[in-house]
Amino acid sequence: MADSARLVVGITGASGVVYGKRLLEVLRGTDIETHLVMSKPAEMTVSYELEQKAADIKDLADAVYAPGDIGAAIASGSFRTMGMIIAPCSVRTMSEIATGVTAGLITRAADVMLKEKRLLTLMVRETPFHLGHLRTMTSLAEMGAVIAPPLPAFYAEPQSVDEIVTQSVCRVLDLYGIEAAATKRWGEDLTKGQR
Repeated sequence: MADSARLVVGITGASGVVYGKRLLEVLRGTDIETHLVMSKPAEMTVSYELEQKAADIKDLADAVYAPGDIGAAIASGSFRTMGMIIAPCSVRTMSEIATGVTAGLITRAADVMLKEKRLLTLMVRETPFHLGHLRTMTSLAEMGAVIAPPLPAFYAEPQSVDEIVTQSVCRVLDLYGIEAAATKRWGEDLTKGQR
C-alpha cells in the first residue's frame, strides 16, 4: 500500500474510547491502512465503557502494536505515514507529548509525527481544563499539533450518541483529506431553513 495511505491511530485510557473505535470503523470503509496502538488503560476502559474486549477493537486495524514496543515501525520517522490521531487522548498522554519525554509507543509515535512535520491530532478528553492543561495545549499547537476535543456539532441535528461520535470523528478525518460518507456538512447536507 502507498506510504501516503497509512494512518496511525492511538487510543488511550481516557473516557471516550468509543471515538477510537468509531475512527477505525469509519476508516475500514476507505483505502487507508490503519496502524493501531492502545495503552493498557485503554484496554481496561474498553471493557468498562463498551463492554467489549480490546481484541474486538484491535481486529478493526490493519496493523497492531504493543504499547511498549518502541521498536515498532511507527516509532521511526523513516516509516512514512500521513499522520496520527489519538482518540481519545488523555491529559497524561498530551503532557508526555508536549515535554518530549515519551514513556511508551503512543507518545513516541506522536513525537515522531511532530519531528517529521506530520499531522498529529489529539482528541483530548477532559473537562474542565485548568491553566496547566491550556498551557500544554498551547505548547503543542505551537509545535504543530492540532487539539480537537470531541465536542458535539448540534447543527448536524444528531439523533443519538452514535451520531455525535461519528460526526466528531469524521470532522477530524477532514483534517487529513479523508472523505467519510457519514459526515454532515453545513451548506451541503445541512442548511438553515432546509432540513
